[in-house]
Amino acid sequence: MDATRSRLSPDQRVAWLRLIRTENVGPATFRTLINRFGSAGAALDALPDLARRGGGRYISVPSQSQAEDEIAAAEKIGARLIAISEPGYPPHLRHIAGPPPLVTVLGGDLATHERTVGIVGARNASTAGRRMAQMLARDLAAAGYIAVSGLARGVDAAAHEAALATGTIAVMAGGLDKLYPEANIPLAQAIVEQGGVLLSEMPMGWEPRARDFPRRNRLVAGLSLGVVIVEAAKRSGSLITARLALEQNREVFAVPGSPLDPRAEGGNALIQQGAKLITGAHDIVSELAHARPDQAGLFETDDIELPAADMQASSDDRTRLVEALGFTPIAIDTLIQDTGIPAPAMQMLLLELELAGRLERSGGQLVALKG
Repeated sequence: MDATRSRLSPDQRVAWLRLIRTENVGPATFRTLINRFGSAGAALDALPDLARRGGGRYISVPSQSQAEDEIAAAEKIGARLIAISEPGYPPHLRHIAGPPPLVTVLGGDLATHERTVGIVGARNASTAGRRMAQMLARDLAAAGYIAVSGLARGVDAAAHEAALATGTIAVMAGGLDKLYPEANIPLAQAIVEQGGVLLSEMPMGWEPRARDFPRRNRLVAGLSLGVVIVEAAKRSGSLITARLALEQNREVFAVPGSPLDPRAEGGNALIQQGAKLITGAHDIVSELAHARPDQAGLFETDDIELPAADMQASSDDRTRLVEALGFTPIAIDTLIQDTGIPAPAMQMLLLELELAGRLERSGGQLVALKG
């Protein structure tokens, strides 16, 4: 599949990086801009006018030298930026809502491995939880699967450690030169030295914030055919990963635990809600034998480029849309139905509002005004 994909030229890579690092431009907005204007360079030229029409005054766009500096910083540590259009981009990641246009990768070629399983769980894992994560990672490796996790303490670290010999993928919430937690930096180094991969969608030099970890969890799920929850409290990042996996049409597995252990509450609740109860790697392997995210049909990988005339919107359309929007997320299809604004024009209006910093997206097709 990758053989048919083309590499970006150096100028294109810089333009792509500038666009995705632009204020208020996320993966979905990036994709809309590329489809509308045909190239990142043309989209960059159009940004100021789009933001102004959406009610914004100024939009911060990285300079060419800033983008070149980020590329140089990645290369300095041996990392590489891979575009979604290029060979080497994680195949399963292409089939999620809002895949990152560019990822920074350090290490081997495991990111292209198609047999992957996410293993996540509590940071304050019990000894039994850590041992279970290690057993799963080792047995899955023996069956030809790569363990994917987030390099956190506890279950994540146990899974990575057990899979070092065969390779593992660790997804970062910050830049690859800002590894977190510091206690696991030696583990991250061992992952790379033994042929594994560190991966991030965040810029070099980016210190991870609390809001960045759900984004990281989305990539853990997106890189995997299925996700295993080993231990998780009732409200935890691991349950966010499970929810994101379900949204991405991935399998969700959970290890049962004692009802007396708060670290088992989340996993047990997932099993009650339909997650597959597992006692070993064999349960996972049998379920994933025919998993194909690329055939899920949930997300199209190639949008249709619409002519400019079809995307024009009047000032009345803009006013009607803003009046229809609120602070509660609403489906774009519902907005189209309620306002009567044609879909192409709606797409352009939402783009303008997002670039102006007035709109936020959630769950792919849900939008709301920013508070």
